[in-house]
Amino acid sequence: MNKMVSPTSPLPLTLGQLDFWEEFLAHPGQPVSTVAHLIRLHGPLNHDAIAQAITMMAAEADVLSLQFLDGDPPMQIVDPDRLPGLRQLDLRSHPAPEDEARRIMQADIDHPLDLCAAPLSALWLIRLSEDHWIWYLRGHHIFLDGYSMALIEKRVAQLYAHIAQGAPAGKSFARFGDYLAEEADYRGSPRHQSAREFWQRQLAAGHAPATLRKGSEGYPVVPHSATIPLQHLSARLLQSAQRFEMGWPDLVTALCTLWLWRVPASDARDNGLVWLPLMGRLGSVAANIPAMVLNIAPFRVTPNPREGLAAVLGAMQQDLRSVRKHGRCRIEQIAADFGLKDDERFFFSPLINVMPFSNAHFPGGDCEREVLAAGPGDGFNVTISADPRAEGMVMHLDADPSLTSRTLFDRHVAGLPDFLNRCLSADANLPLLRAFRDEGAG
Repeated sequence: MNKMVSPTSPLPLTLGQLDFWEEFLAHPGQPVSTVAHLIRLHGPLNHDAIAQAITMMAAEADVLSLQFLDGDPPMQIVDPDRLPGLRQLDLRSHPAPEDEARRIMQADIDHPLDLCAAPLSALWLIRLSEDHWIWYLRGHHIFLDGYSMALIEKRVAQLYAHIAQGAPAGKSFARFGDYLAEEADYRGSPRHQSAREFWQRQLAAGHAPATLRKGSEGYPVVPHSATIPLQHLSARLLQSAQRFEMGWPDLVTALCTLWLWRVPASDARDNGLVWLPLMGRLGSVAANIPAMVLNIAPFRVTPNPREGLAAVLGAMQQDLRSVRKHGRCRIEQIAADFGLKDDERFFFSPLINVMPFSNAHFPGGDCEREVLAAGPGDGFNVTISADPRAEGMVMHLDADPSLTSRTLFDRHVAGLPDFLNRCLSADANLPLLRAFRDEGAG
């Protein structure tokens, strides 16, 4: 297994990291892009082995030890002295251990992170009872995305199995610098140039995307919010995905896109785009590196509402493949090529984020993930999470109340799950228009 390396020479920030750096400068003293997960562990697990596995993982995940250096340009170094030590808390004697654990975790999340000073990572192991633990993992979006969090959780589970049961230790994380080198090679390649040209054509094909001035977001905003269990749709979703010859994440992405094409996300006129997060790790060394690799891309649809579902979804599947094929080209580069100024960015709304991530498996116990902080979003956001077999599917909707009225938000809360249900139950040749019961929509 890899050991922590010596401090690196200053390293450049990626385009995605520079965006978060600018956000940090624009919103001083605000915990805007803190990310935090609660991993709940139940069962007859070995406490010392859990702690050792977390500590071993931290020595591999060098981004947890990043230090950022203000300058022109800003830089970053991997500094072993900033490696987060494991903080252990025993709340077994507390009268309300769960409430106390949540209180101290929320206080940590609410404390603004100074990218130039404070330790940016936190690893806590909180014991609530003899067979109940909370592992708290906190970082910042400038070096961790959602996939990274899942990658870290699974690595700790793998190391736990190695320590507690003698299972294979598995492959250590690759180094953050390996990803930076690969990204630099890509940006100088013909593939990158081809992708830039693809996105220029895509954005020229319809209404211009909405933009905003960096720093004008007005964080924090208390959004309209709703969490909707969709477990009852899991089996039907898998069957329909097979019927339409699509992976279920693509199918649910396409159906949510169609809903937002029909029903506006805000009370203002939409521009016909949705935004899709792209993991950007397939075929990359980043598949085994916790880092901020996530990209975001525009996805435009102009379906014929009189066509059948199968034909509409088939065309959307082809478009999704093209988006992913060119999805490594950073949105910041796309924005610059589109002509946005340095102090402008695209307004990423509505956004559809489907996360088919499985929970980590700790042998002998149960493991559940809860996202405590994932950073803010623009405008209207649809997040759907489930395991790779679509089990445990949950939809979370949130919207900026200054842009989406309560009435319109409630329409989405009631209408989108119903639309998914109808499409998954419908004949493949059902005209798309008939999948909408509300003929006044749009």
